[in-house]
Amino acid sequence: MTDSLAFEPKKIQVEAGTTVTFDNVGSIGHTVTAYEDKIPDGASYFASGGFDSLQAAKDGYSNGMKGNIPKGESYEVTLETTGTYEYYCIPHEMNGMVGQIKVV
Repeated sequence: MTDSLAFEPKKIQVEAGTTVTFDNVGSIGHTVTAYEDKIPDGASYFASGGFDSLQAAKDGYSNGMKGNIPKGESYEVTLETTGTYEYYCIPHEMNGMVGQIKVV
């Protein structure tokens, strides 16, 4: 996650069971928030802050920036279910800060 308001790389492919680490190398905070309807059927929902739904993540961010990943910190998620996962940064979605992980 960068000050260019981007996940770099924007798309990755990993094997099932891989732990993906999102490092904030920029100077401003970001979130990692899965689109609930854009993850594989049966997959566990993920969002920085430990939220269990998209609405909870949005509400948490609106109430005190919960789920924010500050400069120099990171967030990890282990993806077990194969398929495509799409995610975004809550405050920077309108700037195109979205990403995709394909799990094979």
